[in-house]
Amino acid sequence: MNRLNLTALSAAMCFALSTGGAFAAMTKPEFKAEKDKIEAKYKSDKAACKAMTGNAKDVCMEEAKGHEKVAKAELDAQYKPSPRHDNDVRMTKAKAAYNVAKEKCDDKTGNDKDVCKKEAKAAYESSKGNAKVADAKEKSMADAGTVQTSKVADAKADAAKDKRDAAYAVAKEKCDAMKGDAKDACIKNAKAKYGHS
Repeated sequence: MNRLNLTALSAAMCFALSTGGAFAAMTKPEFKAEKDKIEAKYKSDKAACKAMTGNAKDVCMEEAKGHEKVAKAELDAQYKPSPRHDNDVRMTKAKAAYNVAKEKCDDKTGNDKDVCKKEAKAAYESSKGNAKVADAKEKSMADAGTVQTSKVADAKADAAKDKRDAAYAVAKEKCDAMKGDAKDACIKNAKAKYGHS
């Protein structure tokens, strides 16, 4: 009797999971209502930024834009689920974070500002690389029903190279604050660490 109940429970759960997407579908009016909420939130966030001055205002505006873009991308992914929309969400999040980080760098000067921008770019390249790997996995699953390791491996290799190049750019920029032999040694170490000749 226990075995029968367990089998029935398993079958019911499989049915519920397989039809869960149909019940979670968003209607066009619901989509429109959510989109209106996002736009209202953006206007409210933007209005809050107007009370600020200087770079704090610029950062606030960039954050408001980023929140709006991410929310819209997530809404599109919820309304019309697809690997493309999932990737759009990941890339939009990465770009929004990058834009805010770059804007925050404007509070700095000289080499500190240059390093800050390179670090922001490195974080962006890392996020972008992770998104490309996830996208390759999703596409290979959609194409063949199983992960095609060669496509995923290629995406991972490309992402690793982009991350390494971005990290090297940060390390090299940090070296620019030095002079003479210290700078030469710093650049040599950065090249060795990140595989640049």
